[in-house]
Order: sequence, then structure tokens, then C-alpha cells
Amino acid sequence: MTTSQEELLPATRRALLHRIAVAQAEGRAPSLVAAVVRDGRTVWNGSRTSVDGHAPDENVQYRIGSITKTFTAVLVLRLRDEGVLDLGDPLEKHLPGTGAGEATVAELLAHTGGLAAESPAPWWERTPGSLRPELADVLGQQPFLHPAGRRFHYSNPGYTLLGALVEELRGAPWEEVLRREVLEPLSLHRTSARPQAPHAGGWAVHPWADVMLSEPLEDLGRMAPAGQLWSTAGDLARFAAFLAKGDDRVLSAESLLEMRTPAAPPEAADVAAGYAYCLGLEIRRSGGRLLIGHTGSLPGFLACLTLSVEDDVAAVVLANCTSGPLVSAVGADLVRIVAEAEPRIPEPWRPLRDVDPSVLELAGQWYWGTHGFGLRCTADGFVSLEPLSGTGRRSRFRVNGDGTWTGLEGYYAGERLRAVRRADGSVSHLDLGSFVFTRQPYDKGAAVPGGVDPEGWRGVG
Repeated sequence: MTTSQEELLPATRRALLHRIAVAQAEGRAPSLVAAVVRDGRTVWNGSRTSVDGHAPDENVQYRIGSITKTFTAVLVLRLRDEGVLDLGDPLEKHLPGTGAGEATVAELLAHTGGLAAESPAPWWERTPGSLRPELADVLGQQPFLHPAGRRFHYSNPGYTLLGALVEELRGAPWEEVLRREVLEPLSLHRTSARPQAPHAGGWAVHPWADVMLSEPLEDLGRMAPAGQLWSTAGDLARFAAFLAKGDDRVLSAESLLEMRTPAAPPEAADVAAGYAYCLGLEIRRSGGRLLIGHTGSLPGFLACLTLSVEDDVAAVVLANCTSGPLVSAVGADLVRIVAEAEPRIPEPWRPLRDVDPSVLELAGQWYWGTHGFGLRCTADGFVSLEPLSGTGRRSRFRVNGDGTWTGLEGYYAGERLRAVRRADGSVSHLDLGSFVFTRQPYDKGAAVPGGVDPEGWRGVG
């Protein structure tokens, strides 16, 4: 059973339905619901179920586990953008007395704070949060396993601390702040800290028999900011659209770009697997495509939200089983199916409305030593510098208004580009973070550091 819109071609819709049908059948999930977003709108949703005639739709709640962390990270970034805190601040500055205060806000967001992965026993996901009423109960006597800032080590207690930080600085419960600052502005009316009908029940499926066992649905208490939320495919589809493009009522596109930027040193195995952690978001490489989002799991539930910014396609997958379908792979496949079958149609090329002659004269070929680069003025008002070979350091640069530009990506991010002019106003060379770019390789007429051999270029003889 599936409900779908007409924006996608019939063959694409069938391929999407086939993928989730295989996932539900082979993964032995009691039910599975999915949605696809393109250009900020839900263009397909579908579901499969083990109950005849009663498939869930995009409005049925499932528990989303650690996707909750992304919501908590948005709240923290809002505090940063308001100037209430800096990501480099140690936790102790704003939330004293935790015993884990040396970790910075950024380190907690990126799971590099050195904290343990879980709270002390008993297993927090299957026991009431009332067993851990205080932060000390969540952190235990020895909260640190690693030096802060040295390595990526996923930590649920770290996000408990971030939730407590939000409560301290806002003077209200995490759940209340989340609803007021994120859920209501984005119209996520079916996302809540506690289940609201209609919602799926959580099940464990026996690994060696086709039978099921009901999982407990515990309130996580202090651990809520790490994994408490319930949501729907419809709400998470809207949240995915927000993560791609931003909403100034909640968080700007610039801050969301920062959230999507890797912030944690990956382990060697993660490098090989194409995985990195950002500020409350994960990046995975799948089939040459960078996918950004988060997965989640709690006993009885699996969840995945994933998006390809380049393709402008996102997918949500929710299932009500403790283990079963690999939802991250299913989400990646849903994105791939749409991106490959119906690739994004680019906006029409349009020329610049006006151009500064002093900028236009810089366009064309430049050399850093003997490495050839091309500088281009683009319609978005930036300039770009790219290697002529197609490989190597490249970046776009934004104008600063004083005759200089600042790099936006890669090696040159934050570096200053300026045109150095002679006394007569002509351009001598470009200076990029002290690197000299000249119109010809080692141009004698430019101030090349170390000088240029006066005998010039020559062959062997």
C-alpha cells in the first residue's frame, strides 16, 4: 500500500515502493513507512506492514531515537547565533558542577568530549528515566574515557549535558524549549516527547523464528535530549527540507551549513567507510554521493533521515523493530533512485546584472609557480579559482567590499585573496595567503618570492 504524488514518474514511484517492500520483507519488520522530499516538498510516501489492510501512513508516530540529537543541536546553535554562548566555551562556563565541564560545547556536539558512550547500568534504553534523576546519575563517577577533543567517541550522556545546557540558559524544560523554538515554527505538530495516537508499537523480532516480543516504551527522563522523540514520516520530511535550506525563524542556512560540516576526527575505519560526524549530523558516502542526516534506534524502533544537498533529495525511513532492515541503506537507496531516475534540472544560466571592470580584468588564467589555475567571475557574485588540471585546491571567494575576497571552501577557506597592483594601476599578481599567482609561469614582471632566474626558461643543451 502506498500513497504518492504525481511529481514523480510512475516508474520512479514503483522503484521506491519495491525498495521499501524488499526492506520490510527481508528485514522482517512489523511495519515500515518512508517518505521522499525533493525541492523542499514531499513528493512520495509509502508503507508496508504485516497487518492485512492496515498500513501506517505519513502521520503515524514512530520513535526516532538519536535523530533527537539533531533537534537538540539546532537548539544549541540557536543559542550560539544569539550570542548567548560560543561553541568554544567549556561547559563549566554555563553549566557548572557537572564533573564534565572541561569539554567544550562544540566537542559535546561532535562527540569529541571524551565522555562514555552510555550511562551507568542498568541499560538506560529499557529502564525508566526516573532511575537517573540527576546529571550525576547519567555521567557516573568517571564520565571521561578519553581526553577531551582528541577522538570521536559517540556519547549519549554528552547530549544529555547539551539538553541540560539548553534548560539552564533558557530557564525552561528542554521539551518546552524544543516545541516553542523548533517544532511549532516548522509545523512539526506530530513530533513530541511522548507518543500520541496514532503511533506504532515497538517490537523485537526473534532472530531465529518469525515471532515477536513487545518492547517496553520507557520515558528516558534526563536522557531525553539524546533520544526521546517520537515523530512521523511527514514531520521528518519537513524537518529534512529545513536541514537542507534553513528557515530564518529557526536557524539560518549558514548555520545549517556549519552543522553539516565535519567536526570530529574520524577513526581509520570511519575514513575507509566514508563516515564523519558533524555538529549533530552524520555524513556518509554512498555510491559517490554525500548523504547528510542521522540515524536512530531504541528498543522496538529504527529510524533514518538522510539527504543529498547536491541532488536536493531527502528520504525518511521508519520501522518498528529492534533490529531488521538497515534503514540507512534503505534511505540511501531511496535518494539514489530519485536522483538517478529524475536528476535535478538546473536553474537557467543567467548573466551578471552588472560587473565591476576591476574584477573582470582578473578573470582568466593564472599560475602558482607552474600550476595553472582559472579565475572566473560567476553570476552569484563570487569569484572562483580552480586548477586547470581539474584536480587540486579550489575555492569560491566572497567579496569583502575593500578590493579583497575571502575563501569559502577547502584549503583556502578563510584565506584572503587580493590583487596587487603596480604604481600605474595595472595588476602585478594575485596574493592568496602569501602565495603569488602570476599571469605567466614565474613571470619576471611580478614580485615572485625568491626572484626568477634571469636566464629565463631554457631547454637542455
